[in-house]
Amino acid sequence: MAERSGSRGIWTTLPRLLGASPAWLRLVLGVALAALGVLLVTRPLSSVVVLAVFTGVSCIVTGVAGVLAPDAAASSPADGAHPAVDRRRVVARVAGGLWIVAGVAVLAFLAWSIALLPFILAAVLAIGGVASLLGTLRGRPSERVLAGVWGLVQLAFGALALLWPELSLVVVAALFGVRTVVFGVALAARGGFALARREGALTRWTRRAASPLRWVAAVLLLVLAGASVWGSAQLREGLPVVDAFYSTPSGSTDAIGALVRSDDWPGTPPAGASVERILYTTTDLNGDGAFASAIVVIPDALPAVPAPVLIWDHGTTGVARSCAPSLMSNMFEIQGIPAIDEAIAHGWVVVATDYSGQGAEGDFPYLIGEGEARSALDAVRAAGQLDGLELSDQVAVWGHSQGGHAALWTAAIAERYAPELHIVGTVAMSPAASPLGLAKQLEASGISGAYAVVASWVIVPYARSYPDVRVADYVALPGRGLVYEFASRCATGKDLLGSALAAVALDRDQPLYADHFTSGAFGDRLAENETLGPFPSPLFIGWGSDDEVISASLQHEYTTELCATGLAYEYREYPGFTHMSVLSAPSTLPDDAVAWTAARFAGEPATVDSCGS
Repeated sequence: MAERSGSRGIWTTLPRLLGASPAWLRLVLGVALAALGVLLVTRPLSSVVVLAVFTGVSCIVTGVAGVLAPDAAASSPADGAHPAVDRRRVVARVAGGLWIVAGVAVLAFLAWSIALLPFILAAVLAIGGVASLLGTLRGRPSERVLAGVWGLVQLAFGALALLWPELSLVVVAALFGVRTVVFGVALAARGGFALARREGALTRWTRRAASPLRWVAAVLLLVLAGASVWGSAQLREGLPVVDAFYSTPSGSTDAIGALVRSDDWPGTPPAGASVERILYTTTDLNGDGAFASAIVVIPDALPAVPAPVLIWDHGTTGVARSCAPSLMSNMFEIQGIPAIDEAIAHGWVVVATDYSGQGAEGDFPYLIGEGEARSALDAVRAAGQLDGLELSDQVAVWGHSQGGHAALWTAAIAERYAPELHIVGTVAMSPAASPLGLAKQLEASGISGAYAVVASWVIVPYARSYPDVRVADYVALPGRGLVYEFASRCATGKDLLGSALAAVALDRDQPLYADHFTSGAFGDRLAENETLGPFPSPLFIGWGSDDEVISASLQHEYTTELCATGLAYEYREYPGFTHMSVLSAPSTLPDDAVAWTAARFAGEPATVDSCGS
């Protein structure tokens, strides 16, 4: 029994034991398992947990069978003491012990087991695919064709499991539910036919239907695999690739704001300017050395030397390395800098950081003010080291959404972190100024579907940056690996659809995120990353009244808080514009930002005080 259990594997041990049970028990268990399978199909997260537990229990049962009944596999009636027989007994016992250890490990470390399921699945499919291809060497024509098709399909889906871990986990969960239904129905049928003493009729019917069913299955599998591979290729087409330019050198990063390397940016520059990309040193929120990348837009005609600088802090693109705007050859279309043509015409050198952890390796400081701001200020320092470029110490800061949050922090810490730079003014466009308020808004709307992906972009960087924030405290056990996969997708990539589909499927089950999402250490850290200054230079805040991402009410709350500090600044609400439409015509925010910034560079005082109006 041990040899058969070990050869057939953990997936068949429990089913074979149930199949050998009394007929009445098979009938009852079959109906129960079929009902459980139907439930599991609609509850992917629950299915994942049940699948992991099933795997662990199957490993243990397989091991116990090998340890307690080795003689059935190894003994010889003619010579029970033969050395070869003894060796087989030892091997059976050792193999059984390893199965037991593996099963206990799966159950003891359930979170890790669930996170590794897609990769285990890929390995199992690869092994199974090779084994199925070997099956084409024998059997009836229908059996050989089905074996060959099934082998190729398994290899294809093994590769897809590695490319799409979050989707594969949901699919595995659903298939496990379907498998449970099929096994339950089959077990109930066997029990029912046995009670009616018609097992022979069931066997004859199965044999007659087997051949045509194999041909149908082969065609369906080919269609399914072809559609899956084609869909995967479409979703991954055109994804940015982190090239060698972004490789960080080994060694110390003690020199802060130092230019490591520069190169022509490979994309299409805006008219009237050239674009360089740079890799430079910076620091994270704790002051530890880090690397970051940026682009520098240099007007062909610089009316003033040294040239004034405009920092651009970009909005949300995701939190993975491949989400860096400088990797996008069409970034001026997708992550366009508002009024870039006007900035070039004014002779402003635009320095646009990717922040650390995008492009360059490291931890991305998403909505973490100190990290964002330091990346922005050090980009200016590094850009000033480009050959033939002389930059003024007069610097203006612009940012949108996440970048608006970064712009506020850049202005707030500049005197402390980069005292040699003089911030003349800051324009925060639709800023995510209050991360805690934004997280609460997300929580109130229900963290499901696409919002589950957005939530991962906040919780994962905070967990990597703050030791007291743990993903395990805020994400359901079966979904923790999924959240990290969500965080690997970019807002501008078509592959985001895969994560969104997985999140929608999961939404039918238990909540992925805890109901205390904005409490505890995470909530405290979110609150820490709102800044009310002090802002030693003029400040302009603008947003659209119909902003669907960061509501106008959140903007009103933040500007009210600023006014309560006694700060004199200007803010404007642009009626009828959304989060993105406020950045382009017919919105006047870009033109207002250009005029306001030009006045600051000219040394004109900011006379408008919205708090007093």
